[in-house]
Amino acid sequence: MPIDLTPEPHVTELAERVAEFVREVAIPAEPRLRPEDHGPSPELRRELQDAARAAGLLAPHVGAEFGGLGLDVRGQATVFEEAGYSLLGPLALNCAAPDEGNMHLLERVATPEQQQRYLAPLAAGETRSCFAMTEPAPGAGSDPSMLRTTAEPDGDGWRITGRKWFITGAEGAAFSICMAATPDAGGDGATMFLVDLPNPGVELVRQIDTLDSAFSGGHCELRFDGVRVGPEAVLGEVGKGFTYAQVRLGPARLTHCMRWLGAARRAHDVALDHAAEREAFGHKLAELGMVQQHLADNEIDLAASRALITQAAWALDQGRRAAKETSIAKTFVSEAVGRIVDRSVQVCGALGISGDLPLAHILREVRPFRIYDGPSETHRWSLARRAVRHRAQDRAQEGDAR
Repeated sequence: MPIDLTPEPHVTELAERVAEFVREVAIPAEPRLRPEDHGPSPELRRELQDAARAAGLLAPHVGAEFGGLGLDVRGQATVFEEAGYSLLGPLALNCAAPDEGNMHLLERVATPEQQQRYLAPLAAGETRSCFAMTEPAPGAGSDPSMLRTTAEPDGDGWRITGRKWFITGAEGAAFSICMAATPDAGGDGATMFLVDLPNPGVELVRQIDTLDSAFSGGHCELRFDGVRVGPEAVLGEVGKGFTYAQVRLGPARLTHCMRWLGAARRAHDVALDHAAEREAFGHKLAELGMVQQHLADNEIDLAASRALITQAAWALDQGRRAAKETSIAKTFVSEAVGRIVDRSVQVCGALGISGDLPLAHILREVRPFRIYDGPSETHRWSLARRAVRHRAQDRAQEGDAR
């Protein structure tokens, strides 16, 4: 049975409106996003989201019952790429990380009461959030099983103790989804908790200086010092934290791909414009073979990335976990985006590393993508193990058939 992956007409129309909004609103605001800051200012965020709300573009990924546009994952792929054409586009549409991934998790796991308290204002752009799982060594990083933060029973509630590191958006967030070990509670050994912020038991130790600067609230180190939460703070069920992490992380790594693909396309367009105008050695740059190779390779990486994103999005829309598809997409796209932006800088020469073009800023923003949501090495390790396991199963079945 043939599968038609062409975007539906309403998705195409929405993507065109987003592209226009990005050109007219988001890109002109980019000079206010300074690399030396820890993310856009709250004032800039409010202005952009107010403009997106007025244009009917806010929260395209969230269900209509919470004020969003209810796109499926394939629809998100088309719209998020257009939003990502500007570093401020996802922020304006309220579909930037980590809030976008947290909204997805809350829609699928939270109780109705939790959704009204946390999801509704988050989707409306009234609040921000963070996801506190990563820890400093020797705690959880690429290997979540090394989780050191603990939650101990305390009456009918819990007390959370531990350190979290590189928590995106923590400064200024209204709440955190905190992952803590609960080994005595059964299940998979971890539980997610909704922790209101600011909180007297949660210390914002520091803002971490990083290569990138486009995430609201920056990247922070937090200390949870016996934070007391009630039973209503448990997100989902006790002992299912790692299970719920997969509910969030698979789609979230794919939406990262969507947004950064838009940024890569922007970089490529800048390089195309420069190559068509700049002359050297008696020719336009676009007529020189080595420059043509850079531009052609960009086209190949863009097309391959979009195809992998679409395939993984389709798998998620079918209700599948799509761990293999999202890992392949995340690994390839994160590296392809880096190649595209790097080639675009090379085509533009000294101008490309200057502040006169957006390329240098985009280059700083996309490099960490190969680390966020699992470094490429971790995904390759997982993909290889899965391939070996499946091949062994296939051979065993072939033997049985004989």
